[in-house]
Amino acid sequence: MKATEWIYCPICGNKTRDRFREDTVLINYPLCCPKCKRETLINAKELQITVIKEPDA
Repeated sequence: MKATEWIYCPICGNKTRDRFREDTVLINYPLCCPKCKRETLINAKELQITVIKEPDA
């Protein structure tokens, strides 16, 4: 059985509606938080999440 974890919002820290397994790779994934209504781009690999900072236009 592969380990799974919930993805938490990097802004408010609440649980989102998405889960990922240890073998999941997400690149430029738009993570939407149902609580704070913000969208963040993330990368995820081996249960580690990194937030992508985009320059302001």
